[in-house]
Amino acid sequence: MAQAKLITVLKEPFQALRHKAFAILYFAQTISLLGDAFTWVGLALLSYQFGKENSAVILASALTLRVVAFIIFSPFAGVLADRVDRKKILYITHFIRMVIICCLPFVNAEWQIYVLVFLLNVFNAFFTPTYKSIIPQVVDQRNYRQAIGLSTATFQLLGVLGPGLAGIIAVWFGARDIFFVDAASFILAGILILMLPAQLISRPVHSISEKPLSAWADVVKGAKLLFGNKLIRFALAIEFISAIAGAQILVNTVVHIKSGLLLGDKQYGWVMAAFGIGAAVAAFVAGNLDKSKSRRVSLIVGVLLLGLAIAGANYVSYTVLLVLWLFAGLGQSLAEMPSETLIGENIASVEQGKVFGSHFAFSHLWWAIAYPIAGFTGSYFPGNDFLYGGIISLGILAIALLLISKTNKQ
Repeated sequence: MAQAKLITVLKEPFQALRHKAFAILYFAQTISLLGDAFTWVGLALLSYQFGKENSAVILASALTLRVVAFIIFSPFAGVLADRVDRKKILYITHFIRMVIICCLPFVNAEWQIYVLVFLLNVFNAFFTPTYKSIIPQVVDQRNYRQAIGLSTATFQLLGVLGPGLAGIIAVWFGARDIFFVDAASFILAGILILMLPAQLISRPVHSISEKPLSAWADVVKGAKLLFGNKLIRFALAIEFISAIAGAQILVNTVVHIKSGLLLGDKQYGWVMAAFGIGAAVAAFVAGNLDKSKSRRVSLIVGVLLLGLAIAGANYVSYTVLLVLWLFAGLGQSLAEMPSETLIGENIASVEQGKVFGSHFAFSHLWWAIAYPIAGFTGSYFPGNDFLYGGIISLGILAIALLLISKTNKQ
C-alpha cells in the first residue's frame, strides 16, 4: 500500500507531460537550462583569462548586469507577451540569444563581456516571462501545479548537475569553444520551440471594446494585479524573506567551508549539491499538495525551514551542514514555488504576461537587495553570518505574519 502510494507520488508530476505542447516546451526548457550552465561556466573561465586574480570582480559585475537587465526589462516583456504572439516572442528572443552566445568566443576586451552579458539577459528577460505565461495555456488547471513543479525541479537539478557537465565539456573544448557547444544546444531547443502549436499559445484575445493601454500603464497594471491579490502578495513577501536567507547560502557558504571549516572545493561542491537536491525534491513533490489549503502552509513552512536551517550553520560539523543545506533547499522551493502557481490560477490569461513579467522583476529585485545584506554579514560577522541572516529572515517573517493577522481581524 505504502509502496503503491510512493509510486503514485513519484509519477504524479509527470502527468503534465501528457499534454503534447507542454512536453515540447518542457524539453526545450531543459535543453536551454543546460545551455545556461555552459554559458556561465564559459564566462567564469573567460573572466579568469582576462582578470586572473580579479576574475571574481568581473564575474560578479556580469551577474549584477544580469539582475539589472531582468529588473528593467522583464515588466515590459510581460506587457509584450499580452500583445504579441507568444510563440514569436519565444523563438525570436531565443535565436537572438544564440547569436549573442556565438559572439562570446571572439571577445578580446573585458568591456565586451559586460556588453554581451547585458544584451544576453535583456533577451532572457523577454523570454522567461513569456515562457511562464504559456504554461497555463498548454496544460489544464488540474495539471498546472504539477507542470510548475516539474519545471522547477528540473531547474534545480540542472543547477546542480549542469555546471559539472559543462565543466567536463570545457575540459574537452576549452574556455572559448564551449560557447559553440552552448549555441548548438540553443539550436536544438529552438527547433522544439518552432514545433509548438501556434494556436495554443497565440496572443490572448482581448475584448474589442477595450482601449489598449500605453506600455507604461500596462506595466503599472501588472504590478497592481500582482500586489492586488492578497495571497499572491503574501507569497511575494515570503519570496523576499527566502531571498535574504538564500543569498546567505550562495554568498557565504564558500567562505565558511574554506576558512571556517578549513575544507576544500570538493566539500563545497557537495554542500551546494545537497542544497540543490533538496530544492529539486521539494519542487518535485510539491505538485501533489492540495490545491487550495496548502498554499499558505507551504509558504510559511518553507521559509521557516530555510531560516532555521541557516541560523545554526556556523556552529555545526560538515556532516550536519550537509543535512542543514538539504533542508534549506527543501525550504526554498516550498517558499518560492506557490507564487507562479497562484498567478496562473488567479490572473486572467489576457493579463498573465504582464503579471509574470512584474513578478520576474520583483523576484530579482529581492535578490538584488539580499546579496548586499549577505555580503555585509559575511564581511563584518564572518563567524556568525548565517546566524544573523537567519535572525533577519525569521524576524521579517514574524512581522509579516503579525501584519497579516491584524489585517484579517479588521
